[in-house]
Amino acid sequence: MKTVSLKIDDSIFGETEKILSGINIPRNRYINEALAYYNKVQKRQLLEKRLKAESDLVNKDSLNVLKEFENMDYGN
Repeated sequence: MKTVSLKIDDSIFGETEKILSGINIPRNRYINEALAYYNKVQKRQLLEKRLKAESDLVNKDSLNVLKEFENMDYGN
């Protein structure tokens, strides 16, 4: 396990302490769980951006293929 020193805004620290007084977990565990959750959110957002970019690329290619089919002479 790594040791990390961080500065927390007073308001966030106060709110966290209030919450911790009502639940029965250590501050360290609470922060670890919060970071794990935030990491999941960030990974999903990164994946969403990557999928959107790839979808846009496929969409452009699909439109080009469709235009080629429309311009084909089927020998009628």
